[in-house]
Amino acid sequence: MDSIVISAATDGELSVLIERYGAGQHSSTLPLNIHDIQIHGKRVLLATTGIGKALAASSITALINAFSPALIINTGCAGAYTGSGLETGDLALATCEIFADEGVETPDGWQSLEQMGISLRWKDGPGFGNEIPLSAALVKDARRIAAMHGFKFKAGKFLTVSTCSGSSTRGEVLVKRYGGVCENMEGAAVALTASLYGIPFLEVRGISNIVEDRDLSRWDIPLAVASASSFIERFLERV
Repeated sequence: MDSIVISAATDGELSVLIERYGAGQHSSTLPLNIHDIQIHGKRVLLATTGIGKALAASSITALINAFSPALIINTGCAGAYTGSGLETGDLALATCEIFADEGVETPDGWQSLEQMGISLRWKDGPGFGNEIPLSAALVKDARRIAAMHGFKFKAGKFLTVSTCSGSSTRGEVLVKRYGGVCENMEGAAVALTASLYGIPFLEVRGISNIVEDRDLSRWDIPLAVASASSFIERFLERV
């Protein structure tokens, strides 16, 4: 396999892999923090994209044009929705990514892109609504490897938001709308960009918190990062 790009919004979400493999800073002229490592004989570029959909999409586009990766893995932390069965420190695997904010708020309620008659489309390519499908084969491999190594995980829909859910009420609205297992701020943008270029894409995140009335004392970001990083190591052994 050619180079693999592993992206996350922040340096901290890649810190375990950087330290584990003694990754050196890449000399790329891109305005991104990139580390270059070898994992099980594979060249892996660890890239910090920045937070949010705009930075994620522009950063991934730049990385694709610079390195032509054979695989993109998006990782980091996520907040799990109540009822998903996920707990802090668990692993979440995306079966699809959803732009949960894109739509219109009307007097009669919220409408999706599909309901508005709008699609995310580019020249000679497929059109998508709010939902971006992921590779079923990669998800199947990820589930098998997670089970093989004893990870406590759940596979399901990921929701990408611009405004994070800082209350139980907001989380319930989004779950009712899409039925997702967790939320993040970048994944759908990375998934859409990878699809545009025809590059296989996998998203795996550690659960740092439960979506509830915001209480940072209950969050555990280091545990979430460690869980996702450990899985990525195991995954790269097998692909």
